[in-house]
Amino acid sequence: MKLTKSCLAVLLSLSGVCAVNNAVAATFGDTEVKFSGYIKADALYSNYSDGSLGSGNIGRDFYLPSLTPVGGVSESTQFDAHIRQSRFRFTTDTATEEGDNITGVLEFDMLVTGEGNERVSNSYVPRVRHAYVQYKGFTVGQTWSTFMDVSVLPESLDFIGNTDGIIFARQAMVRYSTGGWDFALENSETTLTPFGGGGRIVADDGALPDVIARYTHNADWGYVKVAGMVRQLSYDDGATIDATESSYGISVTSKIKIGDSDDIRIGYVQGVGVGRYLALNTANGGVLDAQGNIETIDSSGFTFAYHHTWNTKFTSNVVYSAFSADNDVALTGLGVTSDTQSMRVNLLYKPTQKITVGGEYTFAKREIESGADGDMNRMQFSMKYAF
Repeated sequence: MKLTKSCLAVLLSLSGVCAVNNAVAATFGDTEVKFSGYIKADALYSNYSDGSLGSGNIGRDFYLPSLTPVGGVSESTQFDAHIRQSRFRFTTDTATEEGDNITGVLEFDMLVTGEGNERVSNSYVPRVRHAYVQYKGFTVGQTWSTFMDVSVLPESLDFIGNTDGIIFARQAMVRYSTGGWDFALENSETTLTPFGGGGRIVADDGALPDVIARYTHNADWGYVKVAGMVRQLSYDDGATIDATESSYGISVTSKIKIGDSDDIRIGYVQGVGVGRYLALNTANGGVLDAQGNIETIDSSGFTFAYHHTWNTKFTSNVVYSAFSADNDVALTGLGVTSDTQSMRVNLLYKPTQKITVGGEYTFAKREIESGADGDMNRMQFSMKYAF
């Protein structure tokens, strides 16, 4: 292991590790390795108007629009505390003989894993979030979908914050970036509603990757991104159904600066068969008809967030997001989600640069095609230490 000069000066070669760019770093041959991440503790008080979520339900760890109970009986407030958003990230940078750089990223957290419970040890299994390589404009591996705009996510104590109206996906891809353009072929997956309603069909029968293109225009006032996607929905049950249908969508997002430290983050998504990409798969990409054909489901989403800096220690965010699906109830039945929306406001305090503590209130509402609806009120308190 070869130490950087700054490490030598501070540690005199005793450990070979130092802090570089807010991360712990070391050099092995031609490769610099950085370790970063954060530890986050969350406490949540959740109250539902029409039911409750059972123990271990991921909707108790963070907000999922499709899980707000409807048509049930109100129960008492539920309390949960966890550290599952905590994450760790390894980033490598290798200089090549030709003068280029190879960047690698491997990142984990503990959310949405099947192991662990609250009975004794709260032991949760890490999961891979990102694993990719970047070289000469190419990104190969698993990371944020090119159809998604990470920068429009609000500063929120919730895992996402504007879930109803946002494209959110991580998946394997090959992406090429040049200038303001990104072009990608990404892993495909089809989610369908059975004829008449029922449990989601996850087909995994696609033979073609999802094709995505995105353009970013940067300006002094902020930026605007426009992304388009074309894909194929496919399902073959090996017996009577062998169906495909085209799907497409468009996303427009923007971050607008206000003064020196405030900003507005806004986005709109519209698509035919967008399905799993929008609102964490609140609606499926399509529904099967009586003959086994795929009929696409139109859906749309909207998000708005205002970030305000009170002073060097305090910030606040006001967030609204909404989702809508145009279901053919003759095919889907009346139990599928038609609309969701959520609103949240928070106050965050930084006693020092690396620590953030705060509180956040969320109101969410879900309605299904039968007209039944339900809402959620949640208070969340968090402490986060970034390193």
